[in-house]
Amino acid sequence: MKPDTVYGKPADKLFPATRDILKDPNYNNIMLPDELNKKIADKDSFFVYFFASDCPHCRVTTPQLKPLADDLGINLHQFNLREFGEYFDKMNIEATPTLVYFKDGVESERMQGGLKESETTLGYSLDDFKAFFEKHKPEGNS
Repeated sequence: MKPDTVYGKPADKLFPATRDILKDPNYNNIMLPDELNKKIADKDSFFVYFFASDCPHCRVTTPQLKPLADDLGINLHQFNLREFGEYFDKMNIEATPTLVYFKDGVESERMQGGLKESETTLGYSLDDFKAFFEKHKPEGNS
């Protein structure tokens, strides 16, 4: 897909923060609503990283999480809630980033929150994310 149609609409119709990440290699596996809905309906097992292009915690987490997923051979689908805001409610997302594992089309487990930015902040370590991926990897890589 051309960079201006990644989201199924021209770049000038996207939120400014989304336009800023169009060429960022850390955001190169964007999932659109139709694909998400199809994977759920088909009862697939898969990972989805729900983020918002203007979320500061996502901007810290994604550049470390995406390479980790790649190194582990994980197909990490990325869903931009800033462009498809109705999915906050539809997927019961309270905050971004949120990493969700779907087993047979049903949410099985989630990690809400990004990388811990210091000892005093909430969040997860890269090892926590790695353990989550490894726990579900054998069945959730579609």
